Amino acid sequence: MTKPVITAYKWVPPFAQGLVRDTRARWAFEEVGIDYDVDVIDLPYAKSEAHRRFQPFGQIPTYSDGKVEIFESGAIVLHIASLAPGLLPDDAARSAAAVQWAIAALNSIEPFVQQLAVVDVFEADRDWSKARRPKVIDDLKARLGDLEAALDRKEWLDGVGFTAGDLMMVSVLRALRGTGILDELPALAAYVARGEARPAFNRALADHMAVFANAA
Repeated sequence: MTKPVITAYKWVPPFAQGLVRDTRARWAFEEVGIDYDVDVIDLPYAKSEAHRRFQPFGQIPTYSDGKVEIFESGAIVLHIASLAPGLLPDDAARSAAAVQWAIAALNSIEPFVQQLAVVDVFEADRDWSKARRPKVIDDLKARLGDLEAALDRKEWLDGVGFTAGDLMMVSVLRALRGTGILDELPALAAYVARGEARPAFNRALADHMAVFANAA
């Protein structure tokens, strides 16, 4: 395997900085101690035919190591986790649970988080957004309540240690920063804070943010 390379954007609006999905791959690399390179691209290139041959939806991140070429942040994180110890436990049951929680973050939580971003940011100027927002908030809070109940005062989701499932879940929940939603769910807020306090996360975030500083 050659040195892995991921793609990232050279610039995004300030509200998105720190939240772009390459942070998930970066964090995974830092947790397992694998060195990597970053191919920084702009939005026009991301939408180009050349990039779409690799990522058909014109997004980032992508991953390549000379043998494996994949896209989607969840797939990338789980692949990185399979390369070295640190994110997928040796115990088969705990490893399966880690994969389960990673997928739950993407399928059961993130769509509700994204709906809030749609009505508050991406389509805030639409007439229907203001009317729809209360239902979006109610649905999101209900889903987060389920998650908080599942966490059930544990430090991490499997009750033993930090895994790829927690990495993905914290990454998804971080998109709620500035919304006040987690203020009503102190256990989840503390869970996100524990994830953000990890040294590997802080190294990943610093590298992510440095790209935008260098582009300024």
